Amino acid sequence: MVNGTFAGVDEAKLWSMADALRNNMDAAEYKHVVLGLIFLKYISDAFEAKHAELETQRNQGADPEDPDEYRAASIFWVPKEARWAHLKGNAPQPKIGTIVDDAMTAIERDNPSLKGVLPRDYARPGLDKQRLGQLINLVSDIGLGSPADRAKDVLGRVYEYFLAQFASAEGKKGGQFYTPSHVVRILVEMLAPYKGRVYDPCCGSGGMFVSSEKFIEAHSGKLGDISIYGQESNYTTWRLAKMNLAIRGIDAQIAHGDTFHNDRNPDLKADWVMANPPFNDSDWRGESLKEDKRWMYGVPPAGNANYAWVQHFIYHLAPTGLAGFVLANGSMSSNQSGEGEIRTAIIEADLVDCMVALPGQLFYSTQIPVCLWFLARSKKNGRFRDRRGGTLFIDARKMGTLTERVHRELSDEDVAKIAGTYHAWRGDKNAGAYADVPGFCKATKLDDIRKHGHVLTPGRYVGAEDVEDDGEPFNEKMKRLTTTLRDQLAEAAKLDAAIAANLKEIGYGA
Repeated sequence: MVNGTFAGVDEAKLWSMADALRNNMDAAEYKHVVLGLIFLKYISDAFEAKHAELETQRNQGADPEDPDEYRAASIFWVPKEARWAHLKGNAPQPKIGTIVDDAMTAIERDNPSLKGVLPRDYARPGLDKQRLGQLINLVSDIGLGSPADRAKDVLGRVYEYFLAQFASAEGKKGGQFYTPSHVVRILVEMLAPYKGRVYDPCCGSGGMFVSSEKFIEAHSGKLGDISIYGQESNYTTWRLAKMNLAIRGIDAQIAHGDTFHNDRNPDLKADWVMANPPFNDSDWRGESLKEDKRWMYGVPPAGNANYAWVQHFIYHLAPTGLAGFVLANGSMSSNQSGEGEIRTAIIEADLVDCMVALPGQLFYSTQIPVCLWFLARSKKNGRFRDRRGGTLFIDARKMGTLTERVHRELSDEDVAKIAGTYHAWRGDKNAGAYADVPGFCKATKLDDIRKHGHVLTPGRYVGAEDVEDDGEPFNEKMKRLTTTLRDQLAEAAKLDAAIAANLKEIGYGA
């Protein structure tokens, strides 16, 4: 994520200050401490802004202490013991941990939609109360809940930035709750979910939903035009999702539970499915689901859930639905344990709309390169041109820039190029004409995929990148390159001799 500023505070500086207060606490544990306080500050600020407005309307019958006044405006009711001024006033006290826990309990008590969501472990002995007080003072300096700041999604940006930083700090474990925003943006920009039901059965901290809402808002749509459904099996991650969506005022039905064994939306048919499921999950207990009705294209192997996820997505697609999701590269070519047969059946059913190969090092959870699948329940559905029998392949492995030694990010231009190519191919309005680009994209037919053994790796189809002829005659180019290589070898020999002489002087070598 690109650093920026909000409320006059530099994002990176704020993170470094908060991280400095972590001391020896593990990032996985500390994130709940920080994000819980940010959430509490936000709802308290939003409450206080509405409270001040109601105070000016007392002579018109308004009651600033009536919870229904706030609920009617989609603002959480904050009881007196949970208001930020109370917390800040007690920040230096040794009992501040208990005060924060009591505040969280009071908010859950008075706001049923937050029941079981907020962290309540601030009084534990392992949390340094002096540092907790300092953290409260730090968060106090950010104006999060004023109407103007809410309109700018200030808190959402704070929250998302901190989620990303905690994911980085946690490494592989961070991938359980956070998908990098630029990867989410590719999915959202390519699918373009303007209206209908959006579903993510492994929703992590809710990034797909947040990005979908941002997309609609950026394209002058109405936020109420989409209905959001999600599920998350990890309880602590589910709590992050509930808070992440609540602070943005996003109305979403996010269920907790194992998607495969306790599908909380069994009858849902979604217009859009977006997901980043766990890669190559071998612990999904698939042996007990051999007869499941979702496996329309073959029983997925018990040792790998990739094709269980793919078929779950297909099962929940509406007749004109589109799905976009992240999978490990092996899913495009694996023939182990019947996966090749399942992939073949899905391809022959003409469900594969587009495949995108991404570069490595995009995720905090894995350094391996990944791919994006885009499936269409019907390629002749009236939304776009008739694409029956066709599939687009995009090879984006050379895109992105290293922002750290082991982390790569895709730029806005990269995202726009990938999404724009797909939109042109499928026939979006005002998307321009599509053309194959050697080394980057190729429109293929089903027969082409059959010739490649139903392997979906884009590199097999897009060909080699065109190399521009610089006009230099071949013989002259070879002579120049040979001379350059000879000079480099001579320099290397001199360096080897110098190193040998230095080693001899200090007693090494013959």
